[in-house]
Amino acid sequence: MHSAVVLLLLLGVCVAAPAEAQQPVPADSAQIPSPVASPAPDSPPPPVPPTPAQQRYLEGLRTAGRGIAQIKDGLSRLARTQTARDTLRTRLAGKRLGGLCGAARGFMVSGRAQMEPAAYEPPTRKPAWILTVRLDSLSAYASTCQRSAGKTPTPVATELLGRVRNYELALANFRSAIGLQNR
Repeated sequence: MHSAVVLLLLLGVCVAAPAEAQQPVPADSAQIPSPVASPAPDSPPPPVPPTPAQQRYLEGLRTAGRGIAQIKDGLSRLARTQTARDTLRTRLAGKRLGGLCGAARGFMVSGRAQMEPAAYEPPTRKPAWILTVRLDSLSAYASTCQRSAGKTPTPVATELLGRVRNYELALANFRSAIGLQNR
């Protein structure tokens, strides 16, 4: 009986200690303010927020990027079928690429309409202009892709892949020019 009472007392102390530690701190108690971290002296200044015209350019670029993603999807599907050397599947993937080129062209054209390179100052204007030229090239070839990818998928994919690579290079240069990291 005596050991049962001691056990209950120990159990009560063990349960009460954590509950007491969780009590809120009274509002009138003085707290030590934490020091505010100052930026390192060698860190670059924070980027300047984009102007409305630059924001519109970036939104157009995001819309056009959706079209580019569709083209990349079609190219990767076609590449996977060509490794199996199945001509029927390659033709079907070519038709699919043609359909994706048509859908992608809509995104690229509507995004390109918002992309005005004059939104940027001269050091950044040139990469912005080159990016729009590459996007124009891709959207112009998308109609050819749409018409002939089902009939001759390999040459169309080769030409399209070269244009996508040129676009990605221009995109990387533009992102570097505006101070964004490249993925």
